[in-house]
Amino acid sequence: MPEEASLSRYDLNMLVALDALLTERNVTRAAERMHLSQPAMSASLSRLRAHFDDPLLNRRGNFYEITPLAARLLEQLPSAVAGVRRILETQNTWDPVESSREFHIYASDYSIATVGATVSRMASEVSSSITFRFSLHDETIVDNPEVSLRTADAILIPRGHLRDMPSMDLWQDRWVVVCARNHPVVDTGLDFEALSTFPWVLTYRSLTGYTAADKQLEQLGIQPQVESIADGFASIPYFLIGTQRLGLMQAGMVERAGRRDEIVVLELPFEPITVINTAWWHPNHNHDRAHRWLRSLLKRAGDELSNGSSSLS
Repeated sequence: MPEEASLSRYDLNMLVALDALLTERNVTRAAERMHLSQPAMSASLSRLRAHFDDPLLNRRGNFYEITPLAARLLEQLPSAVAGVRRILETQNTWDPVESSREFHIYASDYSIATVGATVSRMASEVSSSITFRFSLHDETIVDNPEVSLRTADAILIPRGHLRDMPSMDLWQDRWVVVCARNHPVVDTGLDFEALSTFPWVLTYRSLTGYTAADKQLEQLGIQPQVESIADGFASIPYFLIGTQRLGLMQAGMVERAGRRDEIVVLELPFEPITVINTAWWHPNHNHDRAHRWLRSLLKRAGDELSNGSSSLS
């Protein structure tokens, strides 16, 4: 049977229903998510079970468990649903004022607090119906951009982590050391000995998860004594207060961090590598009019951050 003929037999709404059922693992919640009645959702589940010749969901007391086949389907569903939605939302003309599109962007808490917040504000000045969904990236996202960026609009991550993908530099920042106000180095100064002697709180310490500044310390022969590892930069000040720890942060994040008045910013005793904040996306998005608008907005946000960045002291 020709592929076109076989595809015409399928109702694409069932794909969305399958995604809702396997994600929620509950008929009632899936119905609420799709704004359907519970009987209608149950009917969809019956049709899906007949199609796949598999129960998909098995009741265990008050809960549902997905079957092995459903687990395999669940791995493919996000990209499939996102791909179909993106195709159907593609238009010859695109007006942000009229659009209700949701842009999905992966980023660290630093990029969300800087570029993300700026982009979201700028978009709200143009349209009240466009939304942004920011998700924290992890090693699986960064290590497999060819896969992860098929179902997202962009990832915000400095140069040095990705390559071979379309990208656009947004703004530059610099690494600084932060510590509690009563830390001894506030009076004695920060030198190479202090970097090796005092304990640290750092982020993303793994074979593939690291910052460029971490690598630079190691290349200079400094092996940080790491006492705490945080999966984000915003929480670092909370690990410093009441301790003799040092932390590495971007100057732009320090400005937006909590308990800013209780920490001190120090310059590194060497020239730290520049933080080149960059937006990356899948080449499939290159000619998407909505994505072009997103990229123009990201560029404006980067320009604003560049012009408004201050020197910390």
